[in-house]
Amino acid sequence: MIKEKRMAKNYTQEKMSEILGISLRQYVRIDNEEALPRRDVLKNLIIELELNDSEIGEYIRMMANKTA
Repeated sequence: MIKEKRMAKNYTQEKMSEILGISLRQYVRIDNEEALPRRDVLKNLIIELELNDSEIGEYIRMMANKTA
């Protein structure tokens, strides 16, 4: 979901990592749904990608199921 939202805005992974203030490696893990971002990064990701409440809930549920 994050990757699709990023691509819809025509942002590269590099650009998103710069916007979020994290390493490219960290962002790639988020983009590939391998890691849930820290709370501060998640907040900025929500703002930058303009995620709505249902998308946020869906993303957090999906990531919680992957780590459970």
